[in-house]
Amino acid sequence: MLHVLYLAGVAAFAASGVLAAYRANMDPFGGLVLAFAASISGGTLRDLILDRRPLYWTHDWVLLTVIICVGVGTMIYLRFWQLPHKSLLVVDAIGLSVVTVIGARAAIGAGATPLAVIILAVLTGVTGEVVRDVLCGEFPPLLLREDVYAIAALAGACCYLLLDHLGTGATPAAAISAGVVFGLRMGAVYLGLHLPQPQQLRPRGGGPDAG
Repeated sequence: MLHVLYLAGVAAFAASGVLAAYRANMDPFGGLVLAFAASISGGTLRDLILDRRPLYWTHDWVLLTVIICVGVGTMIYLRFWQLPHKSLLVVDAIGLSVVTVIGARAAIGAGATPLAVIILAVLTGVTGEVVRDVLCGEFPPLLLREDVYAIAALAGACCYLLLDHLGTGATPAAAISAGVVFGLRMGAVYLGLHLPQPQQLRPRGGGPDAG
């Protein structure tokens, strides 16, 4: 069940890569490159940090097939139909929610400390988006703006860690935690919620040159 959930998250990130390439006016090859970059970058970074060999995607032909099929399928869809409004944000939120939870589970399985579990889960979730945005020439990436993105991943990672500590089953814990990430991310998108910018945190009249 968890592997199916993970494939769903990878598929969502693959679709988000193609959608980002479409918006950046890239060719089909660029779309496939972004599909793979968005899908496997986070897990690759996680495995490198945990010193896990071989890298998870190098021996999982099902995962690679899913990425290719979703990437090509998304391109075909975009060839004949209009890109739905906010579609990139929705599929990206799905990918973020699932991959973050899988990252937390992998870190726990590797015996990482609670803080390391949270850090690795967030890195697993957000790295694909950062790589995708950089390859699209979008700077700063979504993660480094005021959008509620990494915060949503952080909340989901903490939720999964807590549920695992309480002895909740792996599938319910994953589903609940992924729901937390997705709910926070999409709630922020549709309600227009943003993190405060640095200048908004300064006291009025209390800047470095005040006085």
